[in-house]
Amino acid sequence: MVNYKDLGLVNTREMFKKAIDGGYAIPAFNFNNMEQMQAIIQAAAETKSPVILQVSKGARSYANQTLLRYMAEGAVEYAKELGWENPQIVLHLDHGDSFETCKSCIDMGFSSVMIDGSHLPYEENIALTKKVVEYAHQFDVTVEGELGVLAGVEDEVSADHHTYTNPDEVVDFATRTGCDSLAISIGTSHGAYKFTPEQCTVDPVTGRMVPPPLAFDVLEGVVEKLPGFPIVLHGSSSVPQEEVETINKYGGALKAAIGIPEEWLREAAKSAVCKINIDSDSRLAMTAAIRQTFVEKPAEFDPRKYLGPARENMKKLYKHKIINVLGSDGKA
Repeated sequence: MVNYKDLGLVNTREMFKKAIDGGYAIPAFNFNNMEQMQAIIQAAAETKSPVILQVSKGARSYANQTLLRYMAEGAVEYAKELGWENPQIVLHLDHGDSFETCKSCIDMGFSSVMIDGSHLPYEENIALTKKVVEYAHQFDVTVEGELGVLAGVEDEVSADHHTYTNPDEVVDFATRTGCDSLAISIGTSHGAYKFTPEQCTVDPVTGRMVPPPLAFDVLEGVVEKLPGFPIVLHGSSSVPQEEVETINKYGGALKAAIGIPEEWLREAAKSAVCKINIDSDSRLAMTAAIRQTFVEKPAEFDPRKYLGPARENMKKLYKHKIINVLGSDGKA
């Protein structure tokens, strides 16, 4: 058993409370490798932003659970080296699909876990979430549950349609499970292909596609029922078109990749939404920089020469999200 506190990590309880009171959201950035983690920590340290290092089940399998434990401990020490005296860093399991997966993460030093029972019948979702909560709370690990289903694809998680969260269920769910935060569905979507062109309109100024509006009425209904309770948005990458264009310019084939407009996320961050998940944007930033290097320097074979620029491009993206979208800079 590895306790997250021994690794220098924190759970989400206090940072979520501060975010709700302060009208901003905590960035939850997914990572799979060292360069992504370095970029996240550099961005958070330079902006003094609390941050959630998110790992999916697939990423955990890819990176190895033992290495992840030491990477998380190293992330805290690295942040201190960068001048962040009191790093506020969470290691969080994204979309845990079973009690066993959540327990394994808790036992290996995660400070927060998500149990995603949203695909289950309501009562089964409650029973599974409650079981995870009861285990996690023994070790002061915080738990995120989910009500409603997001469309799209992300690692092992996929669905072909939205099921919006029912505000009338949230009090019962939160009370009976004891979860610390709740992921809801209001129209965000996993992956880089969140919407079909048929679902979108065209901005007459930019010529770019604009996705259908988010169901802010659902969010308002949830907040009205659960005032002050931490709400989470998944599938909130904006799919920066400049990164998509760079990828396509240098040999990629990303067609009709559409994300969530950042102004919508800014609006959400000012409400009770205190955690916003971002994954695809980082993948796009990394891929764009690598593709550009491969084309412009075809003789290059040193991984540091293409992963280095990729890391810098991701850090630029993370800092932009922290400062200009989520408003979490200077909050840690």
